Amino acid sequence: MTTLGARVLGGVAAAATAVGVAGLTAVAFGPEADVRTAVGSSVIELTPGPVKEWAIQTLGTANKSVLTIAVLIVVALLAAVAGAAERPRRPVGSAMIVAAAVLGCAAVLSRPNSTAVDVLPTLIGAACGVAVLRYLTSPRRVEPDAPDAGRRASLLGLGFLAAGTVSGVAGVVLTRLTTAVTGDREAFALPAVDEPAAPIPPSVQPAGVQLPSFVTSNADFYRIDTALTVPQLSRADWQLRIHGMVDREITYRFDDLDEFEVVEEVVTLTCVSNPVGGDLVSNAVWTGYRVRDLLARAGVSEDADMVLSQSVDGWTAGTPIDALTGADALLAVGMNGEPLPVEHGYPARLVVPGLYGYVSATKWVVDLEVTRFDRAQAYWTRLGWAERGPIKTASRVDVPRAGQDVPVGPTVFGGVAWAQNRGIRTVEVRIDDGPWQPATLGDGYSGQTWRMWSFDWEARDPGLHTISVRATDNTGYTQTSERVDPVPDGATGWHTITFAVR
Repeated sequence: MTTLGARVLGGVAAAATAVGVAGLTAVAFGPEADVRTAVGSSVIELTPGPVKEWAIQTLGTANKSVLTIAVLIVVALLAAVAGAAERPRRPVGSAMIVAAAVLGCAAVLSRPNSTAVDVLPTLIGAACGVAVLRYLTSPRRVEPDAPDAGRRASLLGLGFLAAGTVSGVAGVVLTRLTTAVTGDREAFALPAVDEPAAPIPPSVQPAGVQLPSFVTSNADFYRIDTALTVPQLSRADWQLRIHGMVDREITYRFDDLDEFEVVEEVVTLTCVSNPVGGDLVSNAVWTGYRVRDLLARAGVSEDADMVLSQSVDGWTAGTPIDALTGADALLAVGMNGEPLPVEHGYPARLVVPGLYGYVSATKWVVDLEVTRFDRAQAYWTRLGWAERGPIKTASRVDVPRAGQDVPVGPTVFGGVAWAQNRGIRTVEVRIDDGPWQPATLGDGYSGQTWRMWSFDWEARDPGLHTISVRATDNTGYTQTSERVDPVPDGATGWHTITFAVR
């Protein structure tokens, strides 16, 4: 191996050692001390809103995995530069590791609930990284005279690289084992429902066409949030603080929820980043407690018009207070008949019909501050999204898929439409540039849920065709054809796809 190659390998091995040791040491301190998660979360927070929106639109639910890989690549490149620049009397690479450690400590301290002690794993990891870098890039290792010294230097560097990687993986595994709330969730039996949701009739699902299930399974329910690692919060540690413009501050523990009526609701949730025809919309049966009942104990000021809810990881949403004091907003603890999945907010989250998730659907919720829109801003509104976020009337073609071949003869198309809190009155379909024709609707369940539609069509002319869809809600509003991007308050436009008759 050349001298430069040995230095580069030494830099990468030193970085792997620093990160691995920091991650493994953080197990003894708790998740707040994990510099890897802290740095990744800081990158997410510092990323401009348009870039975040691009990532969601382009990468969907894989955006966090891509971010993790990108961060690792950047770290490896900087580590290579640090190794190449390191010299005994000019420790530029060591200084780069120290600078990275300072930034890592700042990221750790920026996380909710972190303390000064939580930076110790980062400092220990940095010290180990500097020591390894100095050792591997010393002149007697990178400029050897013996014929096989280069091979020994390479093996030594690879050994430290492997050790650092193993330490990092061990830290991840041990962190998950020591912090996971899987057992806590499995031990939780949902409370008996005092007010069950109305039964869902089979007729909500149109016959003759393969559409998504009316109720989305927990595994298939979309997930968009800013949590790089899923927060692990047990019922014993959970609490909900209600404060701000209230008569009295209240903090609820999980057992305190037993004092309230348990209700069940079927509600469709939608992400504001959902593009025209997108799949960031899902429907579930939620079990929980009315938010208005919890707020009533605190005594909400008449001047308040917003509740700033906060997740345990620091994410915030600003919700119009009238949406939370209505009958349907829930502090949900169950989803489709089982405790909330951890990635969907266990042990408790907000479910607010009619509002995009960025202003309402706070997972792992631990804080409700009663305030005003002119006094506080939430996470996404600080980045340019609209304050209130009512869900727009929308529809989607699910059958046929774009580019799908449709055989000559009779066929059935279909899809879904939604206008939460208003409900869907009609859905119309247009083939090519023909007239708009009414689709057949599955039975409507409620204004809070999506509605499914089907359309019988006779495929006669081989070749490419298009199908477009538009919906009209129960207020009489019909979707506009104007294409608008999701920013700042949700996409608009007709969903149109191309298919082939063969």
